[in-house]
Amino acid sequence: MSVSKSGKSGLYVGKDKHRWWKEAVVYQIYPASFLDSNADGWGDVPGITSKLDYLKELGVDVIWISPIYKSPQADMGYDIADYEDIDPSYGTLADVDNLIKEIKKRDMKLVMDLVVNHTSNEHAWFLDSRSSKDSPKRDWYIWKPAKYDADGNRQPPNNWAQILGEANSAWTWDETTQEYYLSLFTPEQPDLNWENPDVRQAVHDVLRFWLDRGCAGFRMDVINLISKVQEYPDAEVTVPSNKYQPGDKFFANGPRLHEYLKEINQKVLSKYDTLTVGEMPFVRDEDEIIRVVGADSGELNMIFAFDLVDIDNVPGDFKFTLHPWNARDLKRIVNRLQRLMLERDGWNSLFVENHDQPRSVSRYTDDSDEFREYGAKLLCLMQTTLAGTLYVYQGEEIGMRNVPPSWEPEEYKDIESINFFKKYATLYPNDPSKQAYARKVMQRKARDNARTPIQWDSTAPNAGFTSPSSTPWMRVNDDYPTVNVAAQFADPNPSTSVFAFWKRGLDNRKKHKDVFVYGDFGLVDEANEKVVAYKRWSEDTEVLVVLNFSGEEVQWSGIGDLKVKKWWAGNYEDGKLGEKERSGSLKLRPWEGAIGELEG
Repeated sequence: MSVSKSGKSGLYVGKDKHRWWKEAVVYQIYPASFLDSNADGWGDVPGITSKLDYLKELGVDVIWISPIYKSPQADMGYDIADYEDIDPSYGTLADVDNLIKEIKKRDMKLVMDLVVNHTSNEHAWFLDSRSSKDSPKRDWYIWKPAKYDADGNRQPPNNWAQILGEANSAWTWDETTQEYYLSLFTPEQPDLNWENPDVRQAVHDVLRFWLDRGCAGFRMDVINLISKVQEYPDAEVTVPSNKYQPGDKFFANGPRLHEYLKEINQKVLSKYDTLTVGEMPFVRDEDEIIRVVGADSGELNMIFAFDLVDIDNVPGDFKFTLHPWNARDLKRIVNRLQRLMLERDGWNSLFVENHDQPRSVSRYTDDSDEFREYGAKLLCLMQTTLAGTLYVYQGEEIGMRNVPPSWEPEEYKDIESINFFKKYATLYPNDPSKQAYARKVMQRKARDNARTPIQWDSTAPNAGFTSPSSTPWMRVNDDYPTVNVAAQFADPNPSTSVFAFWKRGLDNRKKHKDVFVYGDFGLVDEANEKVVAYKRWSEDTEVLVVLNFSGEEVQWSGIGDLKVKKWWAGNYEDGKLGEKERSGSLKLRPWEGAIGELEG
């Protein structure tokens, strides 16, 4: 549904439903790549603490830190060996306590990353579980006997593909006990068995540990995978070239998911004032979404919906694919989620990049030297004017871009990237064109793109992330001499920098929260394939947002009979805004966006 250019549906969020976590700006930190304080090449907690004033200046209210728990780092900390201790590479529990204290001093909050679909295979729970079939913790994980084909060859219990390596089975054979265990992500990440009430109680204890320590909530990693269809059937063959198939129909949004989420809320979260956001891949059904995030659901505040970051995936295929899209596709996704939450009393999260996604300026716009800043600001305009809780990923506020195409595959550190390139090298050992395609897809879509160290300054060779004599865990992006925080602060006209634009955008969002956070939403010129335009309004104010998602100059007539009283902001030079047409037709330069208050 969308409203007409002149009509209003009047679906505002009433003041009785205003909440601090709806208005919050959340900044995600990927700790290994944020700032290294002790020159070991690995970001750490004291490094985060040292930059709190920077985040406060930007306009951040909540800091979400990707996992810093004790971990062998098979999947960059998403394989947890101890939920109540910190990995030495990041620091100590005392460092975290100090971080929480310093965050509270600045009137900010800390959100931890909760990873409880699986643990590390080095967690004490799993070591106990795999020690014997008679172990008291045997059924804390999901164990199944082997199947055998007609020739007597051992096979996994079903044909599910591993999420981070689709060429591999989601099941791992254990020699000691002669059974398979489910490991949807990597063999080092065995899935917990949430059917066991002892597992759920142990997870509740983890939540209480961090909430009592001063944490203000959780981002819940792949939380909709905690309930599986207990028959563990084979998945339908949708990718004929693969032996193993996407099994999300059976391991995502399972039959007891809502029971488990309600239990977490009732027994733990309801006792605290928290922000909760669930990472929920593979979910598209609107009823299912509202069951989780509806105002009266008693489950989570919001989820990460993946529609927008899946826009360039081939439908029904794996992530490492390239699919064309245009502004009309983007509008369809935005409109669906905005209207869904307004009409059914739910709540959105807003994001276009994170630690699992490539850089947004490279993905959705043009990251060339000519247009990178305009593209970064365009995405800021969109995100700061939509309804939902806003998530900014580290480096997004300065317009960091994907790694260069010239990087060799060896520079990619992520297990998903390594598995993908290995698959192509194995399948097409003598086909350079196929391997070139694999490199192209990685450069466009790999998680590594978001994990390069933050570029604090132009100091060679490590951009201020670590000392010049240290070797960072991952190579710094080659563009750091020009794309860095210090350069944007030192610019003769710093008010034009990407950072300054984000700062103003976040401030404007807070000043006009009645419109941008709690107001109504309606598309304008829905069919246009180059321009994304929409209105936001409250009882007192109506605003038009116009975004040219193309690298071409567009004469946009979709403004129709709407009249702009005053242009508030735009991503080209501020001085040009007053010259813009205010009705009839609007000339938009490549990747140009603007916000204007409407008459009446």
